[in-house]
Amino acid sequence: MSTRIEKRFQLLKDQKRAGLITFTTAGDPDPVTFAQILAGLPKAGADIIELGMPFTDPMADGPVIQRASLRALKAGMSVKRTLKIVADFRLNDQDTPIVLMGYFNPIMAYGISEFVKDAAKAGVDGLIIADLPPEEDAQLRLPANKAGLAMIRLAAPTTDDQRLPRVLDGASGFLYYVAIAGVTGTKSAADSHISEAVTRIRAQSSLPVAVGFGIRTADHVAQITNHADAAIVGSAIISEIESRLDQQGRATAGLVDETLNFVQSLASGLSRNR
Repeated sequence: MSTRIEKRFQLLKDQKRAGLITFTTAGDPDPVTFAQILAGLPKAGADIIELGMPFTDPMADGPVIQRASLRALKAGMSVKRTLKIVADFRLNDQDTPIVLMGYFNPIMAYGISEFVKDAAKAGVDGLIIADLPPEEDAQLRLPANKAGLAMIRLAAPTTDDQRLPRVLDGASGFLYYVAIAGVTGTKSAADSHISEAVTRIRAQSSLPVAVGFGIRTADHVAQITNHADAAIVGSAIISEIESRLDQQGRATAGLVDETLNFVQSLASGLSRNR
């Protein structure tokens, strides 16, 4: 039976277009406002949704996402509440894939078996765990796969031809290509570099390739999706949220609509590559 992720990439293929994957931190800036943003993302153009599980030490993330994690934690977010948000989303949307992105420590504290069971029950489709390398992920990957959750692996500019087969072995859902060496929300990669990297990955895998880090505009989305199956945008969306907070860090009127309008503007870049 096809998973939601597989069905979505097949739909994109049938429509002869690439996809937009959005990243937001669960519960940022507060659970109520975030739930409204999440509910509107599919209509705004998000083909797949990544939710960041708030964590105190998000080492792969730059300052923008770090601040989002701190805001969400201050608002009372936790792994359990993140799963509740997914379950609530599923009451009205059974089609849009949701991928949880985060770090292994909160999962280990939650309990791997319990986390996998609860995530699958809530309607999660895949996991990206930034600090869990392929050599160490079997303890999570095997029970996750058994529960129907994809284990999405990360590749980077430093992933050479000797390393790539190890990254791909056991990967599922799609491959997340990190376009730059560094943290989220920084510089963008050159077009020629993206083309070369995606071609090299496709020579060794049939998994869809999604490219993220440094994508901030519709032009960037169009550029990336000339080569990749999807573009991933995170820090730019969170910056939009952050720019519409008051001095106390609370959501202002119009934050939800303006955030979704921004996502819609990003999705407009996809139409250039149909």
